[in-house]
Amino acid sequence: MTTPTAYSPTTVKTQYVDAGSTRYAYRRIGVQKGTPVVLLHRFRATIDWWDPAFVEALAEERDVILFDNVGIGYTNGAPMDSVGAYAVGATAFIEALGLSQVDLLGWSFGGVVAQEIVLQRPDLIRKLVVAGSGSGSAPGMPAMGQRVSSIMLKPKSDLEDVLYLFYPETDAARAKGVEHFSKIAADMPENAPIVTQEAAMGQLAAITATLTAPWEQVAANLKKITLPVLYANGAHDVMIDAFASYAAVQVLPNAKLVLYSDAGHAFLFQHLEEFTADVKVFLRD
Repeated sequence: MTTPTAYSPTTVKTQYVDAGSTRYAYRRIGVQKGTPVVLLHRFRATIDWWDPAFVEALAEERDVILFDNVGIGYTNGAPMDSVGAYAVGATAFIEALGLSQVDLLGWSFGGVVAQEIVLQRPDLIRKLVVAGSGSGSAPGMPAMGQRVSSIMLKPKSDLEDVLYLFYPETDAARAKGVEHFSKIAADMPENAPIVTQEAAMGQLAAITATLTAPWEQVAANLKKITLPVLYANGAHDVMIDAFASYAAVQVLPNAKLVLYSDAGHAFLFQHLEEFTADVKVFLRD
């Protein structure tokens, strides 16, 4: 059975499922067969912030599920401040849907959470896509710049802020960035919830603790992830340097790395067609 692949946060119904005291908000679209792929979003984002064309491309041959974790966006609950808690929340959501196994695609903060889910519940995950993310600070990895840290602390960022974080400072890349954020703004539902400053600072604390963990500990955990992993990154990522991806695949026993030489943190939207094609091939049975 199939469903239409036209996606917009204003047209695809937001559904809810209960797990304990939490009512999770989610959207589901695509081919209703095979292993579903669950998307885990970045820092300060809700399900409204996925690029519609990105979701549509994946939904051409995948059962795609987007959700807000505990205390984020449309989902109730107290804000969390550890990657482990976010992983537990995501697992509870997946199990509340009655799914015995899923694929994960995590971008940025979502990629950190996705790897923790695999460590906590390897039986639940078939394949893993880690986009623009990392696992720790590998030896020799460049540190995050002061401008990035300052923007992440802001309760609200302007267009120049997010363009700097997600796209290289070239005319072509910035044009792609403006196009992406224009689509998001045009499709944003009326009265859409935002990520509260308390929740955002919890996310920041969680990712900071993870990305500053001792590399020996990180590498030992990565070696435990034996399922197939696709790592991808932009070569000019100012948020999580692409070195993190390179270091991770050197340790992971079953991994592939894709790098985009002219892109940054949002390479998955800057190179949407190429990246989604790679993801679809990787996730095929």
